[in-house]
Amino acid sequence: MKHFLSIKDVTDLPQLISSGIAAKKDPFADQTLGKNKTIGLLFFNSSLRTRISTQKAAQNLGLNVITMNVGQDGWGLEMEEGVIMNGDKAEHVKEAAAVIGSYCDIIGIRSFAGLQDRDKDYSEIVFQQFKKYANAPIVNLESATRHPLQSLADCITIEEFKLKKRPKVVLTWLPHFKALPQAVANSFCEWMNPMDVDFVITHPEGYDLSPDFVGRGQVIYDQDTALEGADFVYGKNWSSYNSYGHVLNTDPSWMITEAKMALTDNGKFMHCLPVRRNMKVADEVLDGPRSLVIEQAANREWSAQAALKEVLLGL
Repeated sequence: MKHFLSIKDVTDLPQLISSGIAAKKDPFADQTLGKNKTIGLLFFNSSLRTRISTQKAAQNLGLNVITMNVGQDGWGLEMEEGVIMNGDKAEHVKEAAAVIGSYCDIIGIRSFAGLQDRDKDYSEIVFQQFKKYANAPIVNLESATRHPLQSLADCITIEEFKLKKRPKVVLTWLPHFKALPQAVANSFCEWMNPMDVDFVITHPEGYDLSPDFVGRGQVIYDQDTALEGADFVYGKNWSSYNSYGHVLNTDPSWMITEAKMALTDNGKFMHCLPVRRNMKVADEVLDGPRSLVIEQAANREWSAQAALKEVLLGL
């Protein structure tokens, strides 16, 4: 792969999943691939799992790692073209990306949606500008619209724990008092579409995701109906796409409880961490045998390693 920005950069998904599972069994098998090479990890937003798992995966592959909190450790970066830089941004991405690209063989970037301007968020300006000016492969550590490393970890987790050849996977919206981006939900849809699963999406009216991401997913507005017979329940909150960035519903009845999970076919619960307990998901689910949230998080190391390996092979 030249870049790892979305599933569109993946040529063989089953092979990539297998690569992650293989890395889990033998983490240092490819440690010479990254020898004498450097990855720079740029964080425009907070991170726990992404930061640690990607750094560890890079080290497993022999890469040197430089981590930077953009805007805190360095200058604020201007992303727009042709602007008069008389504001709070001291450096333009043209120079910053080019310089970082001269230091680093691979650049990982994390930059969230602002949830104010849908067109701007969905244009992925930060990633596009670095891709344009850095002259180095770009790895998506979560963008305004996607979180492919999480989605690959989710695919690995489903592959490991499925008991049926074609399991039913349900993505369910969960209540939250804050406006959250659609990135994780978008990405999960995008990666489930080519998987051999029966894929269902459930959410209240007004929370439809972009059709570009929903794909062949079946949308059901009644959560209980959607959960019937599920093998995997993937919980996530997102704000409205059509009424962009707005919170239209905080109905607590959408929280996942044991009663909700009882509607499934002994289904497993999944959620990318962090998760707000007893607002989105009940303690009884997260602390019970149905929960795969820790296994998912652990698989972030192996999804990162699989993706970075492909990028290294492309250098």
